[in-house]
Amino acid sequence: MINSILFILLWAGAIAFFVWNVKKISRNIKLGKDIDIKDNKKKRWGLVLKVAIGQSKMLGLPVSGILHIFVYAGFILVNIEMLEVMVDGIAGTHRALSFFGFLYPIAISSFEFFALLVIIGCLVFLIRRNVLRLDRFWNPEMKWWPRLDANIILIAEIVLMTSIFFMNASDMILQSRGFGHYEEVGMFFLSSFFIPILKDFSSETLVLIERTCWWLHIVGIMVFLNYIPYSKHFHVFLSFINVYYSKLEPVGKITNMPSITKEVRSMLTGEVPPMDENATEISFGAQDVKQLTWKHLMDSYTCTECGRCTRVCPANITGKKLSPRKIMMDIRDRLEHTGKNLDKHGIDFKDDKTLFDYISAEELWACTTCNACTEACPVNIDQVSSILELRRFIVMEKAAAPGELNAIFSNIENNGAPWQFAQDDRMLWAEELYLNEK
Repeated sequence: MINSILFILLWAGAIAFFVWNVKKISRNIKLGKDIDIKDNKKKRWGLVLKVAIGQSKMLGLPVSGILHIFVYAGFILVNIEMLEVMVDGIAGTHRALSFFGFLYPIAISSFEFFALLVIIGCLVFLIRRNVLRLDRFWNPEMKWWPRLDANIILIAEIVLMTSIFFMNASDMILQSRGFGHYEEVGMFFLSSFFIPILKDFSSETLVLIERTCWWLHIVGIMVFLNYIPYSKHFHVFLSFINVYYSKLEPVGKITNMPSITKEVRSMLTGEVPPMDENATEISFGAQDVKQLTWKHLMDSYTCTECGRCTRVCPANITGKKLSPRKIMMDIRDRLEHTGKNLDKHGIDFKDDKTLFDYISAEELWACTTCNACTEACPVNIDQVSSILELRRFIVMEKAAAPGELNAIFSNIENNGAPWQFAQDDRMLWAEELYLNEK
């Protein structure tokens, strides 16, 4: 009874703390401007099945993609066993689902197979990050915390999966001895290879090992649950939502600003748009996170820091300062800082920082808007859209575009084209062409 009460209290506390953290993240995301994304639900659910659940874009890099699928599928399937653990913890039973008879050891053996795949995947990932030191994991933005964060999760998953094997092996030995409540439920294939390591221990010691591994697995999952809101691994939850709200239009299509569209239409038609008494002060582009949309902010929280975007970025490849991953990480860092200020000082507090204290103009103007990053992202983040909003602010609010662009803007304004030719001369290039008369 004491164990059951302790189990229930621990889970209640873990879930409550997780919900509290999720609400803070949700609040932070909602600080962004509203945007209506309710179209084509069927296609959006198809993307969730294909990209988020099916992991289709992960296979762009086959080795890491397959290993990630091992870890992803294994972690989900192994934790199906949590259903039994929850029943045992609440009711004070032991292997409550063993009434399935011969199917029970088959199911547990299957879960163990996936646990082994998780261990293999995590070990290879640790080697790739820390021994082979792949370039994309050692870019300048991957400072001590991003690297440590990834290693903590990988090591934690190995420990959790390994504890399953020792728990089951101890259980099988105790079953064979008919000790206490450890009734025989069958052989677990992979755990049986651990029996030689434990067979000489006393029954009391085996009970201690089995219970320690059981609680380690439970407490480990509770800790993991409440660690991920502070980690890049929050994408475990947000990736499904973010993929659902993917941009369905061609990735190169730039979103118009309604205020500009209204002004241009007025200039072309001569119609004066009606005054909106409820209109707020118009700003162009984004200086800070609150000028970005909630989708931009969700993108930043969904970033897995995998570096696939930076790996294919032509600007980064040619030595420019831009890293699309860093842009997402910087937006998230600024959003987190804004959220903490809100918690501490209230909604009206304004500090002296903006996104431009995190992201330089040099980074933004290095972007070619080729959208290689958005194509490579395994969770459909739209990095270019955020970059363009920051650029818009530089151009339209600060008038601080590079000289080459200012020359183009001036030519368009005066000549109706990017080139420095008078409008009367725009068709001179066609004078020598043979044109069929109709």
